[in-house]
Amino acid sequence: MTEQPLISVITPVYDPSEDVLQDCLDSVIGQSWTNWEHILVDDASPSAHVERVLLKAAREDERLVLAPRQTNGGIVAASNQALSRARGQFLVLLDHDDLLEPQALERIAQAFASGDDVDYVYTDEDVMIPSGRLADPFYKPDWSPERFRNQMYTCHISAFRASIVEQVGGFREGYEGSQDWDLVLRVTEQARRIVHIPEVLYHWRVVPSSVLSGEDVKPYAYESARRALESHVERVGLDAEVVEQTPRGYFHLVRRHPETPLVSIVIPTRCSSGLIWGAERSMVLEAVRSIVEKATWPNYEIVLVVDEPANEQVIEEIAELVGDRLVLVPFDKPFNFSEKCNLGALAAKGEILLFLNDDVQVIDGNFIEVLVGFVREADVGAASLRLLFEDGRVQHAGHVYLGGNPGHLMFGQMPNSDRNRLALSLDREVAGVTAACMAIRAEVFDQVGGFSMVFAGNYNDVDLCLKLRREGYRIIVSAQATMYHFESITRDPTVGEGELTALRQRWSTELSSDPYYNPNFDQRFDNYPHPVMYPNEY
Repeated sequence: MTEQPLISVITPVYDPSEDVLQDCLDSVIGQSWTNWEHILVDDASPSAHVERVLLKAAREDERLVLAPRQTNGGIVAASNQALSRARGQFLVLLDHDDLLEPQALERIAQAFASGDDVDYVYTDEDVMIPSGRLADPFYKPDWSPERFRNQMYTCHISAFRASIVEQVGGFREGYEGSQDWDLVLRVTEQARRIVHIPEVLYHWRVVPSSVLSGEDVKPYAYESARRALESHVERVGLDAEVVEQTPRGYFHLVRRHPETPLVSIVIPTRCSSGLIWGAERSMVLEAVRSIVEKATWPNYEIVLVVDEPANEQVIEEIAELVGDRLVLVPFDKPFNFSEKCNLGALAAKGEILLFLNDDVQVIDGNFIEVLVGFVREADVGAASLRLLFEDGRVQHAGHVYLGGNPGHLMFGQMPNSDRNRLALSLDREVAGVTAACMAIRAEVFDQVGGFSMVFAGNYNDVDLCLKLRREGYRIIVSAQATMYHFESITRDPTVGEGELTALRQRWSTELSSDPYYNPNFDQRFDNYPHPVMYPNEY
């Protein structure tokens, strides 16, 4: 980079302790990137040390720009005043009690230099506990708009092209406490390109005034967050209710359904039996029974693709349960899961296809509403749910593709795990989802050619999801509904080496890394471990 563009660091200041404020200032002064200005707006702090520390620092380094307020206006007014004084091409937000890593501005400048269309950059972060030790690193995914609607996950550092902040009107009054979430929502709606830097470049300090200290510190922030999301929903034309989760600060966007198009539930089956919770059952019969008894979506059909010769007793019981919603498709060829699903899709009349394995059981009756809500959006290719083993552990919460191997995110963990900042409780983009529960618009299924029959037993869903992503579609896994998946009870779980070889030959580049799996995590197959240990000096 031949020329260093000016970066404006924006910091509203209100009554931090002297040592905390000095640490913040020093973290900017110590940057490896030297062409910066630090805009500091003292929002009429009552403590005399604030003005003294700021004046001393500004005398020692002319890159500090002081813009004190005579009266307290709140964080939005102070932040906008700082924006009005900024001269930089890029803006970086820094709270008055937090710290930047020495290379933070340099890394951010490099990200913006990667293309003239980069409008927003964010980094990983960690927490500085009162002892001064760094802990709890937050290793984030690349841009995940659905997760961002559930959680302000980009947070620190947030850096912007100054022109886009001006374009959207800066910070807005009425969103205090979540003014940054509101700003980033508006910026990312317009941004041409968003870049994630997978490095911890920001240290979020735990102080009594921080939301890290507890939900009761800034209760108004949660209502501001709800309003920001409601405003976002209205701007983008999404018919959804913003529903806050527990703990506070997390949300789901529950899609509304003024219309209920026909959903074709396609279930390939051999009518096999299995032992579940100590009792023998017909897997497909109980799967269908759970749909009929629990589904609240009024308009669906069940398309059973049944191996011949069929178990007539099981089919009769299913027919009695389902009535005229049932479509039977006989299958008399050697086992090929992909072919069976494709035949079911051909026989289906629905606008939406929902592929289910015959070894699932519905837990939450809103499962169709949740899935349809996502796949009806034009840029969503497929959607799935959180699936549980018989013992309640996670069987599926999205695919992860690493080192040429497809696997399951957070496999075997409890669904209420707090790992990766409650990822299992959030709706989010993933690299792929399982065909054991996959919703997709029929037209999109046709567009990408359905399931490839090269993958008769395994990886057919991986291949389909990669075809969808190649076409630019998002793939969503939702925490708004859950099912059991008694995996591989009704089929041979053996993975053929030939299928894996074929998958790697077809998708070698795409299987080598995963945009939603941070490279700072352990790269072992089929796991989502705790973050790697921090260096000893931390």
